[in-house]
Formats: sequence, C-alpha cells, structure tokens
Amino acid sequence: MNIHEYQAKALLAEFGVPVPRGQLALSVSDAVAAAKALGGDVWVVKAQIHAGGRGKAGGVRLCQSLDEVEIAATALLGSTLVTAQTGEAGKQVNRLYIEEGLDIASEFYLSLLVDRENESIAFVVSPDGGMDIEKVAADTPDRILTVPIAADEVSVQESSSMAALLGLSGDQVDDFHQLACQLHHMFRQTDGALLELNPLMLTSAGKLVALDAKFVVDDNAIYRQKAVADLRDLDEEDPREIEASQFGLNYIALDGHIGCMVNGAGLAMATMDIIQLKGDRPANFLDVGGGVTVDAVCEAFKLLFSDDHVKAVLVNIFGGIVRCDIIANGLIEAIKTHPMRVPVVMRLVGTNEEEGRAIVKDAGLDVRWADDLDQAAEFAVTASRGVGQ
Repeated sequence: MNIHEYQAKALLAEFGVPVPRGQLALSVSDAVAAAKALGGDVWVVKAQIHAGGRGKAGGVRLCQSLDEVEIAATALLGSTLVTAQTGEAGKQVNRLYIEEGLDIASEFYLSLLVDRENESIAFVVSPDGGMDIEKVAADTPDRILTVPIAADEVSVQESSSMAALLGLSGDQVDDFHQLACQLHHMFRQTDGALLELNPLMLTSAGKLVALDAKFVVDDNAIYRQKAVADLRDLDEEDPREIEASQFGLNYIALDGHIGCMVNGAGLAMATMDIIQLKGDRPANFLDVGGGVTVDAVCEAFKLLFSDDHVKAVLVNIFGGIVRCDIIANGLIEAIKTHPMRVPVVMRLVGTNEEEGRAIVKDAGLDVRWADDLDQAAEFAVTASRGVGQ
C-alpha cells in the first residue's frame, strides 16, 4: 500500500528522522496560510500523488514569495499531472504539501527494500541523488552500493561503507549511522516493502535531511498496521483495484488489450510475458490466488468483462489448490449480469479439469480452449485483433 509523501514524512519524524517542516494544503488559501505559518522567504509547493517523477512534470515548484505560492497552488490543485509513472491518463492533484525551503549542499539517493536473496532488509545508496536510480544503475553501476543488513540493527561497519560512497566525513559519518538505524527501525516496525529517500540531502550546515520520501507497506502485513492502513487514500487508486481487493483478488490495471485471469504470481508473469511475445499487451494483472471461491471468481470475470480496454480474456489456470470447476462456475455466475462481450480463451489444467470443461460446454458458452500456454496466448492475441472469430 502506498501513502503520500507528507504522510511518509510524518512517519519518519516519529522515528526521529530529520525532515523539512511542512503543512498539508487542500485549497489555495490553505497553501498561502501554510507558507505564512512556516515563515521564511522560500517555500516548495509539492503535488501529492502516488507517482514518482513529479518534479520533471512540474509538480514541485520553488516559490520565493507568497504570491508565487498562490500562483503555484492555483495551477496545481485540480490539475492532472502526467509523469513517467502515471501513464498518459495522469493523476488529478487534490492535495499539496507546502514545505520550507532549505539550502542544499549535496543530494544523495537512499532506499530500503526487502532483499529476498539474503533474507534481510537491504540499503541501496548512491551519491547521485535526485536522479532516476534506474538510469544511474544502467550508466554508472559503480556509483550504487547495496548493503544487506546482517542483524537486527545496522552495524557501524555497514553504515560506514555507505557513508564512504556518499562522500561523508567527520561527524557526518556518525550522523549517517544514527539515521540508518532510525530508518531500519522504522522499516521493521511498520512492515515496509520499500522506503525511498530521493533525495536525501546534506544541508549547507552539514545536516542530513529527508528531502523527499516514498513509502510502501507490505500489503500482507496491513492487518497489523492499523495506523498506517488508516492513511490509505482511495482517490489515488483504481476503482477496479479497490473492488478486487474486497474479494481477496490481486488485481492491477495495465494498458493493454487482453484481460488475464491466472492463479499464482509466477504464472501471471509468464502469461503476461508470452502475450507480449505474441505481439499484444496485457490489460491487467489478475491473480485469483489459492483459496479462491466461486463468488470471487465471478467478481474477477465481471471486472474483466466491464473493462472497455479489454478486447479478449485469457484464463490460464493450473489447478492445484484451486479447482477448475470453481473457475467454470464463477464464469457461469458472472455472465448472469455481465455478458461475455469479448472472446474468451481458456486453459484449465489440473484439479477437476474435466469437470470445469464440462460445466462451460454444458452452458453452451462460446469459449475457445487451449492445450498449452503458447497456444492460449496465440488464440487470445488473434481474438483481440478480431481475426479468426
């Protein structure tokens, strides 16, 4: 689950991490009042959306007068911000964060993530803050350091190796160790999946401050993180994804034409990959999981059939815990209210495979059956183009 920058900074502050002073603004008058309350003569007006790349898209504006704050807030509130992460549709700006301006001496990149290979939390740092870390990794990989944390706390040796790459010296090395410990503690206590400070800044006074913050909480741990769960902003999420989550479905909307229903994340990724190899793009990632019910499958089909972007549906189920007859019965229930307006390709293999096929055939549904994934993807791509139907 994603939260806004201002919410992430409030969490950071609770754990002792230095952040700039700032205030939330929901209106232009709020923005001007926030700038007055913060004082000073330089402010930063930041659009609050769940997407990176806001600065490049004009969503972060430096203001040197209250009039400029008013102009920036007027321009941003209610506008649609299009970044590399939002897609062409963009995201509407409903909230602003007004921050004090600080003198920046250096900008660094720092993140924490779950290192599954080492079964630990890992830091990723680079002296090239404020840039796309993917570009840094591609062009200058020697300027990125990944440090898996071996114990429950960050050691001096681990933090010192990161501080050295960042070019810190003297008291800054000790300050960085304290910061790393605070970040690591927060990440553990709040069940973080990703914490990104880009940039982490060094002020002209030599102080480390989290100038930006992105925080993602592990969805599987939300049940024990009520305080964080209460920060969820449904306006930032796709309504279909919200609806799917209510039925225990893992659903992510994409920009292609083929709706996918699978069981298991690995199978989902393989299905999406082969669709692209066949020349089309998936319209979604939809994993029904292992303990799926007929009602949940019904809801999954409704989501796919009601999506105007979907030109064909590919059902790729490997029945282990999931029974193929549950998938078939879910389809039967769905079409009672959501007719099959697009071609459906099905590959059902495993538990109750024959029963599942029989249920669909007895209902007289025009479904095209595939024997393997390659054939299923071929059928789906052909169907989405309106060929051979």
